[in-house]
Amino acid sequence: MRKSISSMYFATTAALLIASTAVMGLIQMYLVMGYFKNDKRESLTDVVNIASTQFQSEAQLREALLQNPDLAQAVQKSMALISETSSTTIFFTDKEGTLVLCSEGAKSANLGKTVPASALRAAESDKGFFETGTLGGLYPGRYYTAGGAVRDGSGGVRGYVFASTSAESLGVFVSDMFSSFILAAGLMLLASSVLAIFFTTRLTTPLRRISEAARKFGGGDFSVRVPVDGDDEVAQLAITFNNMARNLETIDSSRASFMGNIAHELRTPMTSIKGFIDGMLDGTIPDEMRQHYLGLVSQEVGRLTRLIQNMLDISKLEAGEYQVHAQSYDVWESMTGVVFSAEQRIEARRIDIQGLAPQKTMVYADPDLVYQVVYNLLDNAIKFTPEGGFIKFGVQKSGGFVTISVRNSGQGISADALPYVFERFYKEDKSRGLNTRGSGLGLHISKVLVALSGGEIWAESEEGQWGQFSFTLPCDAPASGERRKKAAGR
Repeated sequence: MRKSISSMYFATTAALLIASTAVMGLIQMYLVMGYFKNDKRESLTDVVNIASTQFQSEAQLREALLQNPDLAQAVQKSMALISETSSTTIFFTDKEGTLVLCSEGAKSANLGKTVPASALRAAESDKGFFETGTLGGLYPGRYYTAGGAVRDGSGGVRGYVFASTSAESLGVFVSDMFSSFILAAGLMLLASSVLAIFFTTRLTTPLRRISEAARKFGGGDFSVRVPVDGDDEVAQLAITFNNMARNLETIDSSRASFMGNIAHELRTPMTSIKGFIDGMLDGTIPDEMRQHYLGLVSQEVGRLTRLIQNMLDISKLEAGEYQVHAQSYDVWESMTGVVFSAEQRIEARRIDIQGLAPQKTMVYADPDLVYQVVYNLLDNAIKFTPEGGFIKFGVQKSGGFVTISVRNSGQGISADALPYVFERFYKEDKSRGLNTRGSGLGLHISKVLVALSGGEIWAESEEGQWGQFSFTLPCDAPASGERRKKAAGR
C-alpha cells in the first residue's frame, strides 16, 4: 500500500513526540526520586541529630540508659514529641545494637530486636547511616532509615539512635506525579498532532499541486502553472517548476511553428517546380521558353537543397555533433575569402564594399565556423542591400575579444523585429526590403556557431538607413571547459 508524504510525516512526528515524551518522563522520574530520597535523608538525619542531642542532655552522660528508668521515661516523651512533629519513628539501641527505646512506646513489636552490625558501623561514621529497605527485617516493608551514634563526653559510643519513615509516600507521590504527567503529555501530544496535521497539510499542498500540474503536462497541457507562496524551498521548487513549464510551452510552440515553417518552406518551391514542369508537359509553356523555365526549376531545386542542408546543420549543432577545431589565425582570411566568393553577386547589384582593409587580427576560433558565419551575414546583407548601396565591414579588438561587424544600407530592421531576427524561419520582409529569398535559418545557424566559439552576436539598425550584425570572437584560447559552459548558457 502506497504511503503519502502526509501520513509518513505525521507518523514520524508522532513517533518522535512519543519517544521524546517517554524519555522526558523517565528523566523526570529519576530526578524526582533522587530529589525525594535526598530530601528524606536530610530530614531524617536532622531528626537523628536532634534526638541524639536530647538524649545526651537528659542522660547527663553519667548513667547508662538501662540503669535509670526515670531517664528512660523522659527520653521516651522527648522521642514521642519529636516523632509526632516529624512524622517519623525513632528508636534507641544500646552499644550492641539491641533496640531498647522506641517512639511507639512499649507497644512496639521491635523492642529487643537487634540492628545489623553493618548499620551500626555506618552510624558511627561521620556521614552516618542511611538506607532504603527493611533494616535487617525490623520493618515489614521499605522504609527510609537514618542513624547515628550517641557518644559521651570522651567520644565513646553509648548507644545509637535511628529515625525511620515509610517509603510508601514515595510511591503515592510518584503515582500522583505520573498521573499528572500522563494528562499533560496527552494534552501536549493532542496539540502537537493538530499542529503536525496543519503544517503537514501546508507543506504537502504545494507538492500535490506540482504533482497535479505534472500529470496535466503528461496529458499535453503545457499552460498550467503552480501558485507560488512564500520563499522557502517548496516555493523555490514551484518557481523552478513554472520556469520548466514555461520553457516546455515555448519549446512546444516552437516545435509546432517549426513544423509549420518547414511545411511552408518546402511547399513553396515544390509548388513552383510542379507548376513549371506541368506547364512544359501539357504545352502551356512553349518550346522556346523551356530553357528559361528549366533554369527557374534549377533555382528552386537549389533552394530546396540549401534549406535541407541548413536543417541538417541545425540538427547537428543542437545535438552537439558539430566538432569545433579552434586555432589561432587571422580572421581577415575568412572575411576576404567570403567577399571574393560573392564577387559576382556584389558586382551584379553594383554594391560598394567598404572597410575591407585587411590588417592582421588574430582570433582563437574554428576557421570553417567563422567562414560560415561571415558568409551567412554577407549573404543576408547582399539580399537586402538595394542596387548601388553599400556593405561595410568592421574589425575591432578590445578586452580580449575581436568584434566583427557587417553593415548594409537599405531599409534596416524594425525595432519590433530586432529581438526575433535570430529565431528559426523568422523573416521580416516588410522592413528588410522586397527580397523574400532565403529560408530564415542562416541567422539562427550563425547564432549557434558564434556561441560554440565562445562569443556573442547581436543586431542593430536604424530604420530606413542601415542594418548591422556584429559578433565577437576570443583573442586567446579560453580555460578548459569555459567555452563549452559559455556556449551551453546561450
